[in-house]
Amino acid sequence: MKKRMKKAVAIAATAAMVGSLPMSAVTTQAADDDITIGVSIWSSTDVLGSQSKKIIDKAADALGVNVMYVDQGHVSEQVTASVEQLCAAGCNGIVICNSADSEMTSAIQTCDANQVYLTQFYRIISEENSPEVYQTACNSQYYLGAVHEDEVTNGYTLVNLLLENGDRNIGLEAWTVGDATFQQRWKGYKQAVDEWNEANPDDQATITEPVYANTSSEEGAAAALSLYNSNPDMDALIVAGGGGDPLVGSIGALANEGLTGKIDVVSTDFLDDLGEQLESGGMFAESGGHFCDPLYAFLITYNAIKGNYVKDEGSFGYEIQFPYLYVSSSEDYENYKKYFVDDDPYTDEELVELAGYSFDDLNKAATSLSIEDVISRHSN
Repeated sequence: MKKRMKKAVAIAATAAMVGSLPMSAVTTQAADDDITIGVSIWSSTDVLGSQSKKIIDKAADALGVNVMYVDQGHVSEQVTASVEQLCAAGCNGIVICNSADSEMTSAIQTCDANQVYLTQFYRIISEENSPEVYQTACNSQYYLGAVHEDEVTNGYTLVNLLLENGDRNIGLEAWTVGDATFQQRWKGYKQAVDEWNEANPDDQATITEPVYANTSSEEGAAAALSLYNSNPDMDALIVAGGGGDPLVGSIGALANEGLTGKIDVVSTDFLDDLGEQLESGGMFAESGGHFCDPLYAFLITYNAIKGNYVKDEGSFGYEIQFPYLYVSSSEDYENYKKYFVDDDPYTDEELVELAGYSFDDLNKAATSLSIEDVISRHSN
């Protein structure tokens, strides 16, 4: 145990020398203490980030893996620096929630040079929009793939919920310019509006250009007020994401203006108080419940380090597309909260079992994850 603790201290000390981004080391006590997996994430402390960290820490503890975190705020320079930092700190693999596809060229090259495995979560490189970056991923022995959602369908579904409710003047709040996930959600938002307008020529809907809020509650509040002041007929607001904090700020700003329940707010990434917000009218609907993406990226990376998963040469790698959960009532959220928040969706024993799966079985477990799935496993 003393030897393991000394190793963890050495890793943290190395990290301190190679960068100034915030890093924390988590040390565990099981068998694979020679494995260290780094986590490059926008924030490990906001709502979604802390849920992501919690599930990774649980898996690391169950498997006996050391974990290190770097919070990079989805700032491109910090995203690429975080990968350099984690490689220099001695990580065997890294899971990353990057911002733009362009950041992945540097990230992959750094991991190739250091022989460190790399898996994306909540993100996937777009073959259509970023063909050169995509090819870099295919050419890499160490880039393993991505765990992500169908973001176009996510955006499409949320806007249709608004349109079916009678909302027609929709404001759009994004987080960072060029973010790959936002671009996909935006495509879905616009698709829903375009289809509605084509089918309803006498009942047209509009959606604004995005106002960018980055990842802070203060900027979220400012973006929401900017949209409302510019569009006084706005009856709905999409807060596209950003981990939760921009949504908190946006809801608070609308409440301060007496607009709670008057402007229907939809978003992605569940809040801690989503049940109360749905009850009060602060939120109309939300998609989320997907914080297990980083868990599955972690398990892919773990298996590659162990030699169990070997990427086919020239291929993009492993891909898991997670299903979103949609919540539009406090009752819906209570079920989610009971089985995903108050309790963990996987026990330690189940996590160890998942880590031993073939990729096909792991993919099947991921894509079948739902409230009903957890109930069936944990009801006894």
